[in-house]
Amino acid sequence: MDDFDEEAFKKFFPRSFGKQEKKADLSTQFERSKRADIKAKLDDEGAGATGSQALTDDGGDKDKKEEVERDDSDDDDDDSDDDEDEDEFPVSHELVFKTHERPVTTLSVDLPGSRFVSGSADCTLKFHDFASMTPSTLRAFKSVDPSAKKNSAAQETHTVHYVAFNPISPSQMLVIPATPQPKILDRDGNVLTEFVKGDMYLRDMHNTKGHVSEVTSGAWSPTDYNLCATAGTDSTVRIWDVNVGRSQKEVIAYKSRAAGSAGRTKITAVAWASPRQGGPNVLVATGLDGSLVMWSGDGPYTRPAAEVRDAHTRDTWTSGLDVSADGRLVVTRGGDDTIKLWDTRKFKQPITAVTHQSTSSHYPTSNIKFSPTGTNIITGSETGHLYILNPATLKPELVSPVTPGSPVITVLWHEKLNQILTGSANAETHVLYNPTMSSKGAVLIMSKAPKRRHIDDNPTLTTDITEGFSGDSMVVGANGLPQAAANSWSVRHPTVGLTVSGRPRDPRRPHLPAQTPFAKSQPDEKHIRESIPLSSMRDEDPREALLKYAEKAEKDPIFTKAWQKTQPKTIYAEISDEEEERPEKKKIRR
Repeated sequence: MDDFDEEAFKKFFPRSFGKQEKKADLSTQFERSKRADIKAKLDDEGAGATGSQALTDDGGDKDKKEEVERDDSDDDDDDSDDDEDEDEFPVSHELVFKTHERPVTTLSVDLPGSRFVSGSADCTLKFHDFASMTPSTLRAFKSVDPSAKKNSAAQETHTVHYVAFNPISPSQMLVIPATPQPKILDRDGNVLTEFVKGDMYLRDMHNTKGHVSEVTSGAWSPTDYNLCATAGTDSTVRIWDVNVGRSQKEVIAYKSRAAGSAGRTKITAVAWASPRQGGPNVLVATGLDGSLVMWSGDGPYTRPAAEVRDAHTRDTWTSGLDVSADGRLVVTRGGDDTIKLWDTRKFKQPITAVTHQSTSSHYPTSNIKFSPTGTNIITGSETGHLYILNPATLKPELVSPVTPGSPVITVLWHEKLNQILTGSANAETHVLYNPTMSSKGAVLIMSKAPKRRHIDDNPTLTTDITEGFSGDSMVVGANGLPQAAANSWSVRHPTVGLTVSGRPRDPRRPHLPAQTPFAKSQPDEKHIRESIPLSSMRDEDPREALLKYAEKAEKDPIFTKAWQKTQPKTIYAEISDEEEERPEKKKIRR
């Protein structure tokens, strides 16, 4: 008994009886979601030397000289600042959602932070509920195709450009597929209002009741939850009442002054400022002609309040546009590889301009966003890094790798959750958080114990009957299915061969139900050979089957044998070289 370990025996033997309550080890679960590489420095090869250019302003040479003149004693201070930056932003942990099949183009989280929706180039919206997920069940509970038409034989699908929950009423969200008709959906994906399509044959856009071409972007009104604005490629910005879909409330027809544009340009992005912090209520939009236009959010919309014609290079897609919470700063991310900061009170020249490689040429929904407090600006990069910028200088305060090698398209920083959501070109959605700084959302998911799986949920330990049974005899149950199939994993789970979200792996191929042996109705091969004459001819090549009788048909013809002796020989006329040429026929007069 000297070797008896009392402590091990106490751990093995329960201290109390009855049903035990199982609690999740939060520290261990949070440690699993901790990111390995939180920070990437600009001078590293991974962030600066590869695809994404380092963010430098016009005084970049001066900054470089100042960095060279620094003493080596400042290195320790820089390291401590880096650690403080890591603790300042909620990027220490992450959750990865793989519910889409193509690049994630847009993201939105409702006002309470209980649900988020992601749109993708696979033409679907995925609905995720934080409260219903566990660390082992990161999946969407619903998938919706917003471009699908009811009672339509031809099912057209289009990329989702924009989705946003109503900032005042979380029961509505604005969805913009790549069509002329935006939609208002409820939080469960049901269509509440579908805005009408305008008459494309009318020249004056003021007379059309809706967009006549593809809609690119949208925004909710910060003061009236019944109003929203949409921007389209028909050179208009339209303001809608969400309860009236047959016609817009206001139409802003922008007249481009660029040479050769015929007065029209594609509106690439639109943003509506929030006056909640004492700033003005303004509506801002960008055009393909490089212009940046601002109107008063309350109207009138007859002419712009301010306009910058050459804000960005002409014919480059300015996809990123956002207004700060106080409504005084506007940030734009252009297709000319620049990020510019503007002041609504002095709208002629940008305050700051830096270089940043654009992804809008391949992904026209690439965005840039202010943080909820307005103290930072976040955006993605071509190399898959998340950039957190200083709004005063547009210099990066943190560069964090999210999906290295795959561009980060869309970003979002939620105020109540204090979590950053990113959507990448590799169809992944990342939720970045910090257990001490963030609340709900990903923290709620990781605070739950992983769902325990049943042994039948493991496909390697069960029988797959999607291809039927190989035996001749089987026992049929009371429900008409084989008894083995009634208890099979593939029958209880009808999503065999599908993705986690419930769609077929090939989006163009409909899901076919599993065929049972009774639905196949294929007779036995031996029975066919014995009972059906000439059934073996199915395995022969028809050309070879005919040619093997060619010699026999020539020697002993069956159909022309009666005319072999009486059939005259064919005589052809002999043509000689000395034969005179016949005169040409006279042309017939008409």
